[in-house]
Amino acid sequence: EASTRRIIEAFLKRAETEWFDKVKLEDVAADAGVTVQTVVRKFGSKMGLLEVAHKHMGESVAVRRLSTPGDLDGAINALTRDYEEAGPLVLRLLDQEQMHPALKPTLDVGREGHRDWLKETFAEHLKALTPARRQSTLDALVVAADIYVWKLVRLDMGRSIPAYKQIVRQMMLASLEPR
Repeated sequence: EASTRRIIEAFLKRAETEWFDKVKLEDVAADAGVTVQTVVRKFGSKMGLLEVAHKHMGESVAVRRLSTPGDLDGAINALTRDYEEAGPLVLRLLDQEQMHPALKPTLDVGREGHRDWLKETFAEHLKALTPARRQSTLDALVVAADIYVWKLVRLDMGRSIPAYKQIVRQMMLASLEPR
């Protein structure tokens, strides 16, 4: 339904620039062109809206992260696409995790999904490793592909997208290198 999508998008847009406790249903409703009653009827509360928005975010991440298993450059392109699109919102939510424990389950699902995506993407490489080596390699891939690496390189250091991709590529190749 169009109004549901507009409400979710308005909520996520506000969540990207405002602290969670400052996001008001009245503002979300106005941004979406609906009444507060409509928001409450569809989602129940801000927490209900967060839950549905979380599902929407997960679906969007899955689409942006589509890549061919084993394709290092394809994975890096997908990761970059995801962070360039949703990075600011995810960073904003991570910044608030300690203040708002209600955000933790959503963020934990994201962390788990990120690790699972890397596990699936590099499954062929990982399956040949011992269990301990598999875990340490996957841990290294998770670090190389972490959103805080994107933040450091793209936002803090002001590097270009190609520079970011090259750095992540180097780190992933080092992670995948046999020891």
